[in-house]
Amino acid sequence: MGFILCALFGYLAGSCPTGYLAVKYARGADIRSYGSGNTGATNVGRLMGKKWAVAVAVFDMLKGGLALLAASRFTSSPSLLALTGVCAVLGHNYPVWLGFKGGKGVATTFGVIAFFDFFTPWPALLGGLVWYAVMRFTKYVSVASLAGLFAAALLTFLWGMPKPYAAAALFLACLSSWRHRANIARLMDGTESKVKS
Repeated sequence: MGFILCALFGYLAGSCPTGYLAVKYARGADIRSYGSGNTGATNVGRLMGKKWAVAVAVFDMLKGGLALLAASRFTSSPSLLALTGVCAVLGHNYPVWLGFKGGKGVATTFGVIAFFDFFTPWPALLGGLVWYAVMRFTKYVSVASLAGLFAAALLTFLWGMPKPYAAAALFLACLSSWRHRANIARLMDGTESKVKS
C-alpha cells in the first residue's frame, strides 16, 4: 500500500503543469503550440523571456522537492522516497491533465535530488553549477541540462547517499536523455539552437 500511495502522490504532485498554467495565465495561450511543444521552463522562456523561465524552473524544482518533503513526514524509507521522487518527475514529463505531454524533467529532477536528503543538498547544488558552467560555455541548454543531471547523479554516489537515491538520480538523468533525444539528434547534425548571451 505504501508503494502505491507514494507512487500516486509523487505523480500527482509532479503533474501540476507549471509552465502550461503560467503561459495560460499571462498570455491566454497554450505553450504546447509553441517552440518545442514542451511545457518546461526552456520553452516558456522562448515565448515569454528569461524571468518567466526562471520562475517556472523554480516552481518545477519546488514541486519535486516538496513532494519528497511531504512524503518524508509519513515514511523514512529511502526506497519509498526515491519512488516518490521518480514519480514526481514522471508526472512532470507525462501529466495526465495535458494528455501526457509535459516537459523534460530537468528542473524537477534537480528539486528531487536536492530533497532526497534535506541536509545533503550538495549533489544537486554542484550539479546545478555544472549546468550553469556548461550552458555559459556551450550556449546549449540541452547539453548543460544533461551534463548537470549526470554530474548530480554521480555525486549522489560519491557522497555516499543511500543506494535508492543514487539509483533514482541515475535513472532520472537517463530519462532526461531520452526526453532530449530530438535535441541530441540536432546537436549531432549541427542544427540545435543556442541561447542568446
